[in-house]
Amino acid sequence: MEHAVANPIQRLQGAQRQFAAERDWEQFHSPKNLAAALSVEAAELLEIFQWLSEEQSTALTPKQMGAAREEIADVFLYLLRISDRLGIDLVAAADEKLARNAEKYPVDRARGSIAKYTEL
Repeated sequence: MEHAVANPIQRLQGAQRQFAAERDWEQFHSPKNLAAALSVEAAELLEIFQWLSEEQSTALTPKQMGAAREEIADVFLYLLRISDRLGIDLVAAADEKLARNAEKYPVDRARGSIAKYTEL
């Protein structure tokens, strides 16, 4: 019996590894190439919102929502893939980054402000 994967992140990374291996794509999945692909997918997500007003961007049509969902999934999958290839625990890295951001943007100085932490 196969050992159960501990969490959804590990499950998805394993599925991606298998998907790439079955297609002999590991050779193309260098960190550099994955970072470039991630950037392209993020740009495709941005394109959905390019000419929308702030209000329109919060009330997407079903077609726009479907496109956004697909591009967000692409961004997420590339992010998972590059973190897997680099051996980075994505959840731990995100937890650590949130803690650093909390230090850089204390509530009493950052609340309601768009200023960068160096300007607070």
